[in-house]
Amino acid sequence: MKINLKRKKRLKNLVAISILSIGLLSVSCKETSDPSKNTESELIMKIYAVQEQVMAQGNMTKEEEQAMLSLCSIMSHDDGLANYPPDKRMILKDAEIAPVYNGCEELSVEETMKCFNTKVSTFIKREFNLSVSKDLNLSDPKQVEAFFIINENGNLTGLKVRNSEVTIQAEILRVLRKIPVMKPAIHNGKSVSVLCSIIVSYENEIEIDVVYIPERPDD
Repeated sequence: MKINLKRKKRLKNLVAISILSIGLLSVSCKETSDPSKNTESELIMKIYAVQEQVMAQGNMTKEEEQAMLSLCSIMSHDDGLANYPPDKRMILKDAEIAPVYNGCEELSVEETMKCFNTKVSTFIKREFNLSVSKDLNLSDPKQVEAFFIINENGNLTGLKVRNSEVTIQAEILRVLRKIPVMKPAIHNGKSVSVLCSIIVSYENEIEIDVVYIPERPDD
Protein backbone atom coordinates (compact mmCIF):
# COMPACT_ATOMS: atom_id res chain seq x y z
CA MET A 1 0.00 0.00 0.00
CA LYS A 2 2.77 2.48 0.96
CA ILE A 3 4.69 1.68 -2.24
CA ASN A 4 1.64 2.32 -4.39
CA LEU A 5 1.03 5.62 -2.61
CA LYS A 6 4.62 6.69 -3.26
CA ARG A 7 4.33 5.77 -6.95
CA LYS A 8 1.09 7.71 -7.24
CA LYS A 9 2.69 10.69 -5.56
CA ARG A 10 5.69 10.63 -7.94
CA LEU A 11 3.37 10.33 -10.94
CA LYS A 12 1.30 13.23 -9.65
CA ASN A 13 4.44 15.36 -9.31
CA LEU A 14 5.57 14.55 -12.85
CA VAL A 15 2.16 15.46 -14.24
CA ALA A 16 2.22 18.73 -12.31
CA ILE A 17 5.64 19.63 -13.73
CA SER A 18 4.50 18.77 -17.24
CA ILE A 19 1.33 20.82 -16.94
CA LEU A 20 3.39 23.76 -15.69
CA SER A 21 5.74 23.43 -18.68
CA ILE A 22 2.92 23.28 -21.20
CA GLY A 23 1.40 26.27 -19.43
CA LEU A 24 4.12 28.36 -21.05
CA LEU A 25 2.22 27.91 -24.28
CA SER A 26 -1.34 28.08 -23.01
CA VAL A 27 -1.00 30.88 -20.44
CA SER A 28 1.99 33.04 -21.39
CA CYS A 29 1.07 33.20 -25.07
CA LYS A 30 -1.96 34.84 -26.61
CA GLU A 31 -4.73 32.62 -27.94
CA THR A 32 -3.92 32.04 -31.59
CA SER A 33 -6.38 29.38 -32.66
CA ASP A 34 -10.00 29.80 -33.68
CA PRO A 35 -12.20 27.82 -31.23
CA SER A 36 -14.89 27.50 -33.88
CA LYS A 37 -12.62 25.28 -35.98
CA ASN A 38 -12.68 21.60 -35.08
CA THR A 39 -10.15 20.40 -37.64
CA GLU A 40 -6.69 19.63 -36.34
CA SER A 41 -4.09 21.50 -38.39
CA GLU A 42 -0.53 20.32 -38.94
CA LEU A 43 0.63 22.87 -36.36
CA ILE A 44 -1.84 21.58 -33.76
CA MET A 45 -0.60 18.05 -34.32
CA LYS A 46 2.98 19.19 -33.75
CA ILE A 47 1.95 20.96 -30.55
CA TYR A 48 0.29 17.76 -29.35
CA ALA A 49 3.52 15.89 -30.11
CA VAL A 50 5.51 18.40 -28.02
CA GLN A 51 2.99 18.06 -25.21
CA GLU A 52 3.33 14.27 -25.23
CA GLN A 53 7.13 14.55 -25.19
CA VAL A 54 7.12 16.91 -22.20
CA MET A 55 4.63 14.70 -20.38
CA ALA A 56 6.82 11.67 -21.05
CA GLN A 57 10.07 13.17 -19.75
CA GLY A 58 8.47 15.03 -16.84
CA ASN A 59 10.44 18.28 -17.16
CA MET A 60 12.52 20.35 -19.58
CA THR A 61 16.19 21.17 -19.89
CA LYS A 62 17.37 24.79 -19.72
CA GLU A 63 17.73 24.88 -23.51
CA GLU A 64 14.26 23.43 -24.04
CA GLU A 65 12.73 25.91 -21.62
CA GLN A 66 14.46 28.82 -23.36
CA ALA A 67 13.20 27.63 -26.74
CA MET A 68 9.67 27.39 -25.34
CA LEU A 69 9.88 30.91 -23.90
CA SER A 70 11.22 32.22 -27.21
CA LEU A 71 8.32 30.59 -29.03
CA CYS A 72 5.89 32.26 -26.66
CA SER A 73 7.56 35.61 -27.29
CA ILE A 74 7.06 35.17 -31.03
CA MET A 75 3.43 34.10 -30.66
CA SER A 76 2.40 36.80 -28.20
CA HIS A 77 2.50 39.70 -30.70
CA ASP A 78 0.08 40.47 -33.48
CA ASP A 79 2.52 42.26 -35.78
CA GLY A 80 3.32 39.65 -38.42
CA LEU A 81 3.93 40.42 -42.08
CA ALA A 82 0.73 38.62 -43.06
CA ASN A 83 -1.19 41.61 -41.71
CA TYR A 84 0.25 43.72 -44.53
CA PRO A 85 -0.49 42.13 -47.94
CA PRO A 86 1.52 43.33 -50.97
CA ASP A 87 -1.18 45.78 -52.09
CA LYS A 88 -0.83 47.66 -48.78
CA ARG A 89 2.92 48.24 -48.92
CA MET A 90 5.76 49.08 -51.26
CA ILE A 91 9.46 48.18 -51.21
CA LEU A 92 11.66 50.68 -49.40
CA LYS A 93 13.88 51.37 -52.42
CA ASP A 94 10.84 52.28 -54.54
CA ALA A 95 9.60 55.04 -52.22
CA GLU A 96 10.48 58.60 -53.25
CA ILE A 97 11.57 59.51 -49.71
CA ALA A 98 12.69 56.95 -47.11
CA PRO A 99 11.41 57.01 -43.52
CA VAL A 100 13.18 59.71 -41.52
CA TYR A 101 14.92 58.31 -38.44
CA ASN A 102 15.58 60.70 -35.55
CA GLY A 103 18.75 62.58 -36.43
CA CYS A 104 18.27 62.23 -40.20
CA GLU A 105 16.15 65.35 -40.70
CA GLU A 106 16.74 67.97 -43.40
CA LEU A 107 18.92 65.79 -45.62
CA SER A 108 18.75 65.13 -49.34
CA VAL A 109 16.72 62.16 -50.59
CA GLU A 110 19.86 60.05 -51.06
CA GLU A 111 21.33 61.07 -47.71
CA THR A 112 18.02 60.35 -45.95
CA MET A 113 18.09 56.77 -47.24
CA LYS A 114 21.72 56.26 -46.21
CA CYS A 115 21.06 57.75 -42.80
CA PHE A 116 18.02 55.49 -42.31
CA ASN A 117 20.07 52.40 -43.19
CA THR A 118 22.91 53.42 -40.88
CA LYS A 119 20.68 54.28 -37.92
CA VAL A 120 18.64 51.06 -38.11
CA SER A 121 21.75 48.89 -38.57
CA THR A 122 23.49 50.58 -35.63
CA PHE A 123 20.41 50.13 -33.45
CA ILE A 124 20.18 46.40 -34.20
CA LYS A 125 23.89 45.84 -33.56
CA ARG A 126 23.71 47.72 -30.26
CA GLU A 127 20.57 46.07 -28.92
CA PHE A 128 21.12 42.48 -30.05
CA ASN A 129 22.06 40.22 -27.13
CA LEU A 130 25.09 38.28 -28.41
CA SER A 131 24.84 35.79 -25.55
CA VAL A 132 21.88 34.29 -27.43
CA SER A 133 24.09 33.33 -30.38
CA LYS A 134 26.98 32.32 -28.10
CA ASP A 135 24.71 29.80 -26.38
CA LEU A 136 24.35 28.05 -29.75
CA ASN A 137 28.11 27.30 -29.86
CA LEU A 138 28.31 28.06 -33.56
CA SER A 139 31.31 26.77 -35.50
CA ASP A 140 30.65 29.10 -38.45
CA PRO A 141 28.88 32.43 -38.94
CA LYS A 142 25.21 32.25 -39.84
CA GLN A 143 22.90 34.53 -41.78
CA VAL A 144 19.18 35.08 -41.47
CA GLU A 145 16.83 37.24 -43.52
CA ALA A 146 14.43 39.51 -41.68
CA PHE A 147 11.65 41.75 -42.93
CA PHE A 148 9.74 44.61 -41.33
CA ILE A 149 7.42 47.41 -42.34
CA ILE A 150 7.55 51.07 -41.43
CA ASN A 151 3.86 51.92 -41.77
CA GLU A 152 2.18 55.16 -42.79
CA ASN A 153 2.33 56.36 -39.18
CA GLY A 154 6.06 55.69 -38.85
CA ASN A 155 5.61 52.65 -36.59
CA LEU A 156 7.52 49.42 -37.14
CA THR A 157 5.29 46.38 -37.71
CA GLY A 158 4.78 43.57 -40.25
CA LEU A 159 7.72 41.47 -39.04
CA LYS A 160 9.02 38.21 -40.46
CA VAL A 161 12.26 36.28 -39.81
CA ARG A 162 13.17 33.43 -42.16
CA ASN A 163 14.61 30.02 -41.28
CA SER A 164 16.49 30.50 -38.02
CA GLU A 165 16.78 28.99 -34.56
CA VAL A 166 13.77 29.98 -32.48
CA THR A 167 15.95 31.82 -29.93
CA ILE A 168 17.60 33.88 -32.69
CA GLN A 169 14.25 34.60 -34.30
CA ALA A 170 12.79 35.78 -30.99
CA GLU A 171 15.83 37.98 -30.30
CA ILE A 172 15.73 39.65 -33.72
CA LEU A 173 11.99 40.30 -33.31
CA ARG A 174 12.56 41.69 -29.80
CA VAL A 175 15.16 44.15 -31.09
CA LEU A 176 13.11 45.22 -34.12
CA ARG A 177 10.10 45.93 -31.91
CA LYS A 178 12.20 48.44 -29.96
CA ILE A 179 13.08 50.59 -32.99
CA PRO A 180 11.63 54.05 -32.28
CA VAL A 181 8.82 55.70 -34.23
CA MET A 182 10.02 57.83 -37.15
CA LYS A 183 8.57 59.99 -39.88
CA PRO A 184 6.98 57.69 -42.50
CA ALA A 185 8.14 57.26 -46.08
CA ILE A 186 6.63 59.56 -48.69
CA HIS A 187 5.49 58.63 -52.20
CA ASN A 188 3.47 60.86 -54.54
CA GLY A 189 3.14 63.33 -51.70
CA LYS A 190 1.51 60.82 -49.32
CA SER A 191 2.69 58.79 -46.34
CA VAL A 192 3.10 55.13 -47.31
CA SER A 193 4.00 51.82 -45.70
CA VAL A 194 7.34 50.45 -46.89
CA LEU A 195 8.81 46.96 -46.66
CA CYS A 196 12.42 46.76 -45.45
CA SER A 197 14.53 43.63 -46.04
CA ILE A 198 17.76 42.92 -44.18
CA ILE A 199 20.29 40.14 -43.70
CA VAL A 200 21.59 39.68 -40.15
CA SER A 201 24.93 37.85 -39.85
CA TYR A 202 25.89 36.57 -36.41
CA GLU A 203 28.30 34.22 -34.67
CA ASN A 204 29.90 33.72 -31.27
CA GLU A 205 32.28 36.61 -30.79
CA ILE A 206 32.03 39.33 -33.44
CA GLU A 207 29.26 41.87 -33.71
CA ILE A 208 26.33 41.57 -36.07
CA ASP A 209 26.43 42.72 -39.69
CA VAL A 210 23.19 44.11 -41.13
CA VAL A 211 22.82 44.37 -44.91
CA TYR A 212 19.73 45.62 -46.73
CA ILE A 213 18.39 43.49 -49.57
CA PRO A 214 15.96 44.75 -52.26
CA GLU A 215 13.70 41.72 -52.50
CA ARG A 216 10.23 40.64 -51.47
CA PRO A 217 9.66 37.88 -48.91
CA ASP A 218 7.76 34.69 -49.78
CA ASP A 219 4.34 35.64 -48.40
